[in-house]
Amino acid sequence: MQFRRFGRTNWKISEIGYGMWGMAGWTGSDDDQSLVSLQKAVDLGCNFFDTAWGYGEGHSEMLLGKLIKANRGKKLYTATKIPPKNFQWPSKREYTSDDCFPPDHIEKFVESSLKNSGLDSFDLMQFHTWEDIWLKDEKVLQKMADLKSQGLFHAIGISVNRWEPWNGVQAVKSGLIDAVQVIYNIFDQNPKDELFPACQEHDVAVIARVPFDEGTLTGTLTKESTWPKGDWRNTYFVPENLNSSVERADALKPLVPKSMNMPEMALRFILGEPVVSTIIPGMRQLRHVEANIAVSDKGPLDEILMVQLADHRWYRNPTEWSQ
Repeated sequence: MQFRRFGRTNWKISEIGYGMWGMAGWTGSDDDQSLVSLQKAVDLGCNFFDTAWGYGEGHSEMLLGKLIKANRGKKLYTATKIPPKNFQWPSKREYTSDDCFPPDHIEKFVESSLKNSGLDSFDLMQFHTWEDIWLKDEKVLQKMADLKSQGLFHAIGISVNRWEPWNGVQAVKSGLIDAVQVIYNIFDQNPKDELFPACQEHDVAVIARVPFDEGTLTGTLTKESTWPKGDWRNTYFVPENLNSSVERADALKPLVPKSMNMPEMALRFILGEPVVSTIIPGMRQLRHVEANIAVSDKGPLDEILMVQLADHRWYRNPTEWSQ
């Protein structure tokens, strides 16, 4: 495992981290399997774990707490997210800071996350939705600063809405946050335009989420793919999205070198961006843990392939189904 600096916190973070949404928000989750996979990741050098209250109303946070207690001799970095008060994902322009993150709500859910996990503090506490206009409401980030000063967490972050990387640039420039979590992958390259340069200038860490485009960039989806009743992907992969996603993934397949598969290519593309501090793929099975973490030691892709993949940038705007 290779490590990268996590912005101005100076933490040394595994460049392949662990996204824990699938352990509570997707069908097929099994706690025993999840804990085995999490422990395997630790054994292989992963030290950054990202969860949220919204992942099973604290269930994923509980699993993270168990992992930390089972590895008391190791420094594992913990990150979670405060849900918006209106429990609406993603945020919309008309939502105010009082709708989503009034001070009493922030404090309530910081305490809830600590209780769920059984931890004394988190390393990173993030807003699970974000609007840059909320910067005008000083009480929001002032409350976070107060709770941070109490030692309840050690850094502040935001999670940027899907396909809206511009809606976090001002937060980065404000100097009030330490990390930004954003979708970045072969298709979603838009953070390179404004967000990544701002993060580099202000020494803000970047957490790259959704590296496989919710599964599209594994190369395993087809236009006939379906998921069990209640699975979140049924509402995301509506025919309009599934069909176009599969077509674009199929267009990538001729570029996959014979020595690797599409998931490896997808991760190594992201590793080629030096502004990224860590990538957080979801990993529920041991084979996924082993395969994804092994990519770290293989390094970025060659320059010719990186240029070719840059041409597969997909400009998308949020819709009712994009969430």
